[in-house]
Amino acid sequence: MDISYQIIRSTRKTLSLQITPVGEVIVRCPKRYPVREIEKFVESKRAWLEKHLAKIEARETQPVLTEAELRQMAEQAAKLLPERVRYFAPLVGVSYGRITIRSQHTRWGSCSAKGNLNFNCLLLLCPEAVQDYVVVHELCHRKELNHSPAFWAEVERICPDYKTHRKWLKENGSSLIGRLP
Repeated sequence: MDISYQIIRSTRKTLSLQITPVGEVIVRCPKRYPVREIEKFVESKRAWLEKHLAKIEARETQPVLTEAELRQMAEQAAKLLPERVRYFAPLVGVSYGRITIRSQHTRWGSCSAKGNLNFNCLLLLCPEAVQDYVVVHELCHRKELNHSPAFWAEVERICPDYKTHRKWLKENGSSLIGRLP
């Protein structure tokens, strides 16, 4: 794969790579940095670039969900996710308020200070273990309204392999959210 890139020269002292959301590669470098060294730098990052460019390409080929599909998914999520909350809440040792299902572009879930829980209906496109991780994550916010070490220890107590599920969301989440209209 031939990787084309744009070079932006400035008064900076280091090299950096950026991939824009539409898949453009930008190399930022010092003003007088040799082109030959830039080429070597880009080549040394080839595996990283190919991986991330492939993700962007895959995201662009995913079909956008219709309003009817989203509505159906939200209805399914409104049945499934409260069941998972009811299962995990006693394990975490917390109560909760209202549960709302939305189609969100930026979050998988959230927890308000009043204990209301919000979940993204796109969670239904995730593996069940990832769905459970998000439920546990939000329930643990009932004890810790932050992402402190104490919070993560609580998540790990209930979901020992949470890092695997968190990684899955980081690697696959943007392609799922990219399916929103």
